[in-house]
Amino acid sequence: MTATTDGSTGATLPPRAAAASDTTLTTPEAAGVQEAAARAARRATDFLLSRQDSEGWWKGDLETNVTMDAEDLLLRQFLGIQDEKTTQAAAKFIRGEQREDGTWATFYGGPGELSTTVEAYVALRLAGDAPDAPHMAKASAWIRERGGIAASRVFTRIWLALFGWWKWEDLPELPPELIWFPTWMPLNIYDFGCWARQTIVPLTIVSAKRPVRPAPFPLDELHTDPARPNPPRPLAPLASWDGAFQRIDKALHQFRKVAPRRLRKAAVNAAARWIIERQENDGCWGGIQPPAVYSIIALHLLGYDLQHPVMREGLASLDRFAVWREDGARMIEACQSPVWDTCLATIALVDAGLPVDHPQLVKAADWMLGEEIVRPGDWAVKRPGLPPGGWAFEFHNDNYPDIDDTAEVALALRRVRHHDPERVDKAIGRAVRWNLGMQSKNGAWGAFDVDNTSPFPNRLPFCDFGEVIDPPSADVTAHVVEMLAAEGLAHDPRTRRGIDWLLAEQEPNGSWFGRWGVNYIYGTGSVVPALTAAGLPGSHPAIRRAVTWLESVQNDDGGWGEDLRSYKYVKEWSGRGASTASQTAWALMALLAAGEKDSEAVERGIQWLARTQREDGTWDEPYFTGTGFPWDFSINYHLYRQVFPLTALGRYLHGDPFERNLLAKAKTAASRATGS
Repeated sequence: MTATTDGSTGATLPPRAAAASDTTLTTPEAAGVQEAAARAARRATDFLLSRQDSEGWWKGDLETNVTMDAEDLLLRQFLGIQDEKTTQAAAKFIRGEQREDGTWATFYGGPGELSTTVEAYVALRLAGDAPDAPHMAKASAWIRERGGIAASRVFTRIWLALFGWWKWEDLPELPPELIWFPTWMPLNIYDFGCWARQTIVPLTIVSAKRPVRPAPFPLDELHTDPARPNPPRPLAPLASWDGAFQRIDKALHQFRKVAPRRLRKAAVNAAARWIIERQENDGCWGGIQPPAVYSIIALHLLGYDLQHPVMREGLASLDRFAVWREDGARMIEACQSPVWDTCLATIALVDAGLPVDHPQLVKAADWMLGEEIVRPGDWAVKRPGLPPGGWAFEFHNDNYPDIDDTAEVALALRRVRHHDPERVDKAIGRAVRWNLGMQSKNGAWGAFDVDNTSPFPNRLPFCDFGEVIDPPSADVTAHVVEMLAAEGLAHDPRTRRGIDWLLAEQEPNGSWFGRWGVNYIYGTGSVVPALTAAGLPGSHPAIRRAVTWLESVQNDDGGWGEDLRSYKYVKEWSGRGASTASQTAWALMALLAAGEKDSEAVERGIQWLARTQREDGTWDEPYFTGTGFPWDFSINYHLYRQVFPLTALGRYLHGDPFERNLLAKAKTAASRATGS
């Protein structure tokens, strides 16, 4: 990680002329922007085609932060399954991510983060790094300066409590009886976003059992005062939400002491059944690492042997999250993105001019068709009568298809000339029906669930990190609107409700907030193409405001970039940051959709992409442009730097894909009508 100096506000503004990331630059030929764009698109196409798996999918690495690696080592220590090769490979990766000031950040170029630094430090202690080693001493000193373990988040202190480094009674209570709350009751498990739900249910078992494994060493060096490691925290006023929930937590601690054993045992068993029922075919839970880790711990505490099929398959699934690097380091992916990467790659290749019946596109379509989820999942709790028909993000996640992937897969499939068009039409028809059925009451779409907007989960003392609900977002809603428009439903009342919601959500400066990508550039790059696909003209006031904003934040080098700090310091960082390939592409996709192909801003952006492309057709992008939880959990999707620039280049060269699709449909219909 690269150190960043933060001022009193916690952020330092980038220079307006943000430098491109280190790369071997290529010089566009004098023939002009069009030729440079075509050359860059050919290179990028060749590279992307060379990276397709033989089964038809694409998947780039999904890079997050070292808590994934640290918690993997802590899990192995807890279960007693650590081995020297894995431990040292993980430690090598963690050491390599340490900043010069001794800390660990949650994104490239970001500031040190306390909980991440605590977990990384403890993991390195498990790997044998001495506390007085220079890199460790620097880290522990920084931790103490920031308040020590006591100031870290709840998740970090839960991991430490597993080894007696923190007291369970000093953690928020998570009663397993939550599993019985009916869906009409506040704080039932379906009030939480699916990722939080899958984490909380196993943690209720862990909280009920309060296990402690013998600590291999003390951690006194991480406390500001080892004699008083957890100084009392004052309660918030009773009249406040925080104060009310803090007192509820105290009451739950008292309930724990008097809860009937039979009741608690039944609740724990019900939670265990809920977990086991949701284990995927590959052994994982939800296709993401954190719920899998906590589910394995919870079931182990209930007596499941490590050789039990549920446990054996769960542990094997965790091994598949490991990326072994050439230098021997081992990085853990928080999840894997084959469906998402494949549909984005397909869209990019078609928009760049690859023949729609190209064998590799057909193979990609075949693979995506095979990944359709045709059984109900947790989403059916609120939509019990809705037939299934969605796609998930990962290889195996049948319980949690998501609306965003489903929309983008439909857009990708519609671009390919498949040998079985009826099969494609039926799959897309199911996707349209499912996405329409998942529309929230405000007219917009969340990622996984309908109307997942309860205000209460965020108030829990336990929920001090990340997002725990799944409200509608501009980027997901935009992708659904774009897909519905492509399917001829631009004027459907349900689509119009989505459009109205998007127009109402536009920021005063003309941008849109990005929930799943960084940030206002991603949101704007998603919404503008959707609005124009749905029929809004480029002259529409909302689109003109978006164009003006994008032009105002273009970097002096011609690219666009936005730092993750825009989630925390909106005024200072909105649309500001070092130019990146993916964010430049998002800005260009919006401007091109708005009819700005011949503008100076677009020309400079295309030139930036052509100039910064490597000889092998790739772009360098160390910056994190994906979002798990705004500010708290950031993602570097390694394929973003390839698929989005290629999409932008293709649309610059070949025009709007929506209009081309309509033209192709018209030609096909005419051909059928004449019998030719």
